[in-house]
Amino acid sequence: MEERLTEEALTEFVRRSEVAADAWVRGDMDRYLELVHHARGFTLLAPSGGPATQHQERGEGVRASAGYFQGGEARLEDVHAHAWGDTLVLVMTERQHGRVGDLPDQDLSLRVTHVYRRDGSDWQLVHRHADPLVRPIDIAQLTALLRG
Repeated sequence: MEERLTEEALTEFVRRSEVAADAWVRGDMDRYLELVHHARGFTLLAPSGGPATQHQERGEGVRASAGYFQGGEARLEDVHAHAWGDTLVLVMTERQHGRVGDLPDQDLSLRVTHVYRRDGSDWQLVHRHADPLVRPIDIAQLTALLRG
C-alpha cells in the first residue's frame, strides 16, 4: 500500500529544507548533510550555469565547500509542493544572503527546484536546479543572456 505524504509531514519537510538552506549559506555543511540526503546519481544544475553534473557521492564535494560560504541566513518563500507516490517536488525561492569566498555579504537568493525520491521513511534528493533569476528581467536582458 502506498504511503501518502500528509500535510503535516510536508510542512515539516519544507521546514527541514529551510534549515538546510540556512546551514549551507552559513557554511555549516555537516548540518546541511544531516538534513539533506543525496541519492546516488544526484544531478545538479548549478546557479552559475552550464550543464548538469552528476554525483555518485555528494558529501565529499559539499564538505569541501565549507569555508566558501560564511555568515549567511536563508528562508524559503513561494513554496509549491507536488507529491505523488514516491516522488516529491519542491519549487521555491531561497531568500538568502551571506559571504561567498572573499566577497562581502550580499544577496544570494535563488529560484530552486528540488526533486526527491522516497527511500523507506526518508526522502533522497535526486535533482536540484537553482538559478539567480529571482527578479523578472525584460526581453532585452533575456536575449542578452541567451546570446551569452
